[in-house]
Amino acid sequence: MTEMTKRTDPADSSRPIEAFPQNWSAEILKSPPLIAPARQFTYPQQIPGEEDALARGALQLIVKPSIGGTFLATCALGFTNPAMPTGVFASPNPQELCAVAGGYVYLIDTAEPEHCTLLAMKPVVEVRSLPTHQLLLFAGFHSILAWGRGGLAWESARLSWEGLRITGIEANTLHGTGWNLLTDREVPFTLDLLTGLHQGGGFAQPPPR
Repeated sequence: MTEMTKRTDPADSSRPIEAFPQNWSAEILKSPPLIAPARQFTYPQQIPGEEDALARGALQLIVKPSIGGTFLATCALGFTNPAMPTGVFASPNPQELCAVAGGYVYLIDTAEPEHCTLLAMKPVVEVRSLPTHQLLLFAGFHSILAWGRGGLAWESARLSWEGLRITGIEANTLHGTGWNLLTDREVPFTLDLLTGLHQGGGFAQPPPR
């Protein structure tokens, strides 16, 4: 398996990223293949507003699924900022590949590659594998989304005005901080990994005038 090329836990660069079992393999290409496989798929597919996505560049993968032949996956970059994550993750569904391209997340069914989900969260700025919970976590600027074996498990409410940070995970509780616009401070929050419900956080509507 090919793991994320950008680590998802910068606080501990020595700890390997945990992964899920899978029935496919993928290779990240540094340049287009000289001889491309017969099956080729480009993502996103006919998404309004994303007609020019490939002009920003793309993540290209050679994918070898357990069912069906090898195929070339071309995933358009969401953003060209190098701080945005790019790479490949295994998913709680062993048949599903998670490709992250410049903060855009593509969940590809490797048995039927024409089926691909582009996450509405754009950009995703951090990805974490939680095998004990059978979840992939995606953190954006305002909220956190969990992807399970059957697809979307939950999405949290807004946790921050702009930018959040995951500080730790203990049992079924995620700890983090979110920025409060009114106080210009980072406010701690806790989030239940089973439900996506949270307490605390930096987002609060300003009082009515």
